[in-house]
Amino acid sequence: MAQTSGKINVRGVEHYYEWIGQPREKESKPIMVFIHGWAGSTRYWRKTAQALSDRYNCLLYDLRGFGRSKLPEIPVNLSYDLEEYAEDLRGLLDALNIERTYIQSHSMGASVATLFTTMYPERVERVILTCNGIFEYDERAFTAFHRFGGYVVKFRYPWFLKVPFADQLFMARFLHRPISKIDRVAFLEDFIIADYEAALGTIYTSVSKKAVETMPQKFAEIAVPTLLISGEKDIIIPAEMGRIAAELNKNINYVSIPKTAHFPMLEDESTYLATVRDFLGS
Repeated sequence: MAQTSGKINVRGVEHYYEWIGQPREKESKPIMVFIHGWAGSTRYWRKTAQALSDRYNCLLYDLRGFGRSKLPEIPVNLSYDLEEYAEDLRGLLDALNIERTYIQSHSMGASVATLFTTMYPERVERVILTCNGIFEYDERAFTAFHRFGGYVVKFRYPWFLKVPFADQLFMARFLHRPISKIDRVAFLEDFIIADYEAALGTIYTSVSKKAVETMPQKFAEIAVPTLLISGEKDIIIPAEMGRIAAELNKNINYVSIPKTAHFPMLEDESTYLATVRDFLGS
């Protein structure tokens, strides 16, 4: 299976990206771009991309400030608003000469995908939103979440990786079913290396009064076929929040995958892929 990777400058930041599938000049297949969630990277999407690479040329990339998309020493004049991350995606597609794409996204990345899809609907064939939905605003809860998130982001050390069972403890809140140790360690590594400003900034923009007020409208505006997948046992973004979002728009098909939490693509790969393939083939 062909796999190539590189870096490309997008709006002043060197973005890491990789292709999974046949080289585009040798085989004409539609393109599917994958967007990861908060403090993650391309790595957890690889299994899904590999499984779909028979029909799609899969483009994976690390969001600005995460994974291998390191921020430059000289700051760029970009905020951590999710709309800016949607503009990053536009810049990436432009730089790679991609006019139109399928999108598969997760968690915070699904918010970016929703915004991009409503900002540039002419560039999207279909979109898959995994573990996303609509929050209700609770000032006290949001303030506590931001305070806790600030501590979590501030106190990250490489020696965490040497602590026995650290990967299991770190991922326990996100999972209902076990995933491989390789994947658990990768998540912890990505969390540790995430840029401080990007990690903290996106905590504030993802869970905010602005997001609560704007995202319902954005879900309602989606004009392309959309699949919204929830994990039945997800406590990060509960399935009910996904169901409510899907009810806002007849273009959104909603599926809750039983006995999975925040990473259904890894917790129940076969059901997740069957759900995605059914949507893409319909």
